[in-house]
Amino acid sequence: MQLLALTEGDDHVCYRYRVAPFAPALQKAGWQLHCEPLAKGAWARWRQLRRAGQADAVLLQRKLLPWWQLRALRRSAKTLVFDFDDAIFHRDSYHPKGIVNWQRMAHFWTTVYAADLVLAGNRYLYDQAAAFIGPERVRLVPTCVEPRKYPLAEHAADGVLKLVWIGQRSTMRSLYQMHEPLLAAAAAVRFDLHVISDVFPDLAGVRVRPMAWSETTETAQLAGADIGISWLPDDRWSRGKCGLKVLQYMAAGLPVVANRVGVHVEIIVDGVTGFLADTPEEWRAAVERLSNDAGLRASMGAAARRRVEDEYSVARWEKPFAEAIDALLQPKHDLTRRVGPASLRAPAHHV
Repeated sequence: MQLLALTEGDDHVCYRYRVAPFAPALQKAGWQLHCEPLAKGAWARWRQLRRAGQADAVLLQRKLLPWWQLRALRRSAKTLVFDFDDAIFHRDSYHPKGIVNWQRMAHFWTTVYAADLVLAGNRYLYDQAAAFIGPERVRLVPTCVEPRKYPLAEHAADGVLKLVWIGQRSTMRSLYQMHEPLLAAAAAVRFDLHVISDVFPDLAGVRVRPMAWSETTETAQLAGADIGISWLPDDRWSRGKCGLKVLQYMAAGLPVVANRVGVHVEIIVDGVTGFLADTPEEWRAAVERLSNDAGLRASMGAAARRRVEDEYSVARWEKPFAEAIDALLQPKHDLTRRVGPASLRAPAHHV
């Protein structure tokens, strides 16, 4: 059986972390995973969506298609899965028009309504989808990492403390929002801030060490640090974030300092795998405490690694992912139960 994944690209971060790692488990269940970037241009896209019906199931990742494209895909696909790991029904935190966008919400509603199965990356996203279509067709599958790919941080007692932030141009503003907390920490502790990215910040009073991001070097770069840091704006867009950078830090055996927003509160066990800190004073205290105790950094980092292995690893979620896909084609799965506008349902010969 063939599962066709329509994505933004086989090298896109969402596909690399949310679908591609499960290919071996899918293969054991009798599925061949094939990734195809969504075609550019209306005519090419329409032909692609019509051809999608050749696969046994289609996984559409993140993309909210225009109505006519969604209709073409729904009519073609024997079985349709929708996977998302962002609050795509909102604008982002920094959009000049604000976060709420009813047009995006309408596109989201029609997409989840058309799907046979929805895979949500966190509880907030799960609840948003289930509010429209009920929980029966929604599964929570967190973004996962493969801990075995990450060497463990050494946490040497001597030398300059190294904080690390990993991200890209689109998330750089969240690093600037940490400027004041980082300045507070810098007043108490001498540290370098390693920034692994494709663009680098100018943070007055904070010593930034730029590190060009590469898929082949990121794990070693993370393991070369002492503390991972993260910040999310306190808004509805950020509640849809799935915490990839935090999971990467923890997989590398780093304690994490982050604010109390969204999945930070779910992933980080305060005082065990890191510290949750909102104010500059809390950040200063957290960084200072970790700076003064390499043993504490090591023990928290080890606990962080175990938590990833137990709750957020590919090994933990590969079986549930494959079973969710496989169940769609079991005899007990009645595709005539699809709900939604009749024009979005599959034609009779696919039922």
